[in-house]
Amino acid sequence: MAGATYTHGHHPSVLRSHAWRTVANSAAYVVDRFVPGADVLDVGCGPGSITAEIATLVAPGLVVGVDSTDAPLDSARETAEGIDNVEFRVGDVFGLDFPAASFDVVHAHQLLQHVPDPVAALREMDRVCRAGGVVAARDSDYAGMHWFPQVPELDEWLDLYRTLARGNGGEPDAGRRLLSWARTAGLTDVAATASVWCFAAPEERLWWGRMWADRVRESAFARQAIDRGLATWGDLDRLARGWQRWADHDDGWFAVPHGEIVAAGRARAGAASGP
Repeated sequence: MAGATYTHGHHPSVLRSHAWRTVANSAAYVVDRFVPGADVLDVGCGPGSITAEIATLVAPGLVVGVDSTDAPLDSARETAEGIDNVEFRVGDVFGLDFPAASFDVVHAHQLLQHVPDPVAALREMDRVCRAGGVVAARDSDYAGMHWFPQVPELDEWLDLYRTLARGNGGEPDAGRRLLSWARTAGLTDVAATASVWCFAAPEERLWWGRMWADRVRESAFARQAIDRGLATWGDLDRLARGWQRWADHDDGWFAVPHGEIVAAGRARAGAASGP
């Protein structure tokens, strides 16, 4: 979204990771609000795997997926092919192009960690949420990630990622901050929870480790690390080989914690529309 550089970028290795996400593994904390007839805005929708599934749950309600760039939206439209109550468009979380009180659920998965002002983003999400609806957000917390065995290159990767993300104007340890951000934004009736992705079963472990090995070498993460003098291509290749070594270990285990918030929406008469 505006005012920040997206640390991951939209390389195919990134999109295949994001396209793995479902309501069950990424939005279970708010699934009870995806009821038939609900209108939903999915901000930072990426390749649309969550968005498209939401649309099947809320039909005939309208679902709109918004992302800051066209880059992932062709994939999103392909994912949602044949689902007639969903649309995708470019938009900005700091100036959503919808009137106040347009949606029953305003949802963001892994967005707030990448924006320079998550409090302002939540206020804008709240603006377009109807009274009786909810604002919902879920973000990972990089400092809380844990893995076994303790491959040193993964420690280096984590330090490098957090440095890059903060240099891009984001907050990689967002999960633990969601409740605070929501309260600062003035949201009310905020319920804060947590959940975890765990990659340990052989197929899941291999998928996660090889995907990150590719991202370390080939995604925007790599270009940014090189351009800022934080790593060499040799360093990145070494980190990628560390990821591969972890993935190939029969005892490999990786946990990604997430913070989650669900807050009451507030329709505000006379609130200004986005641009």
